[in-house]
Amino acid sequence: MKRTLFATAVLAISAVFNPTLAETIELKLSHFLPSSHPTQKEFLEPWAKELEERTNGQVKVTIFPAGSAFGHVAKQYDQVKAGVVDISHGLTGFPRGRLPRTLIMDLPFLTKSSDTASRALWDLYPDYLAKEYAGLKVLALHAHNPGLIHTRGTQVKSMEDLKGLRLRAPSAAISMMLKQLGATPVGLPPTQVYENLQKGVIDGNVFPYEAVHGFKLSEVLDYHLDAKAYTTSFYFVINEKKYNSLPADVRAVIDDMSGESLVAKFGPWWNSWDKPGIEDIKKKGNPIVTLDDTQREQWRTALIPTTDGYLKGLEEKGVTNAREIYDAAVKAIAKYDQ
Repeated sequence: MKRTLFATAVLAISAVFNPTLAETIELKLSHFLPSSHPTQKEFLEPWAKELEERTNGQVKVTIFPAGSAFGHVAKQYDQVKAGVVDISHGLTGFPRGRLPRTLIMDLPFLTKSSDTASRALWDLYPDYLAKEYAGLKVLALHAHNPGLIHTRGTQVKSMEDLKGLRLRAPSAAISMMLKQLGATPVGLPPTQVYENLQKGVIDGNVFPYEAVHGFKLSEVLDYHLDAKAYTTSFYFVINEKKYNSLPADVRAVIDDMSGESLVAKFGPWWNSWDKPGIEDIKKKGNPIVTLDDTQREQWRTALIPTTDGYLKGLEEKGVTNAREIYDAAVKAIAKYDQ
């Protein structure tokens, strides 16, 4: 009996000094993109591997992508908050209405790069966005590179060229933008855009270059307007109770791998992820028209009613400082665009 107690004590003490002997901590990480997407290959998998290595194998992360039990785009926020999964990478706009303050970054013609938008989001988080993530510890907020207007059959070079076109829109803000410019926004999952372009159900879409390659859209598109029209934001979060239950050394590793140092990586990542889409377009020979800063300002000015209407709608829904958040976003973006 004494030998058994002694052996147990030795193992317990050894586990303190040798984490490999401690009980393995299993973490579930979910996201909504295919396992082949660079978000998993170049961000989530390396992040999980680094966490495992830096904790000497004490932590093991299992990733659940699109198509898995936890991979639905509209469930990422709820399931991580409920503790069904421990960590989640989700799209801010799904389900609609959950993160209205963060979504202000998605307004048209606000930013010109993933790097600027991501850094600005992180600046805004402590004072303006934190209340949207109650029950969660935010590891990073980020955005993709600004989207283009891609069309089939009709080339768009100006605002007037949009009139009458049916375009797949990624968010409520961009739907409002398209309506104001005379187009008809159509809500479709990204996976259905190719088929609907091919059949003529829609005339185009609003996407970043990355999606052109990811969904093989260059095959069914003819023209591209690089207007840097909008961005879409994302969150990377861990359930707060789960985080607080982790050993202090594990929390310290997660902290070191997250926050500002992680946010700074998304701009270079998205620049890299956009390249295959640009190459697909050039290989096919499709023309790309790029708006300069003066032209973008003309579009932004013309769309002030859209921005004002969107912010007013948020105020009516209880986000009483929506205009203040927008102004703070503009200021943060100007700092990083220099």
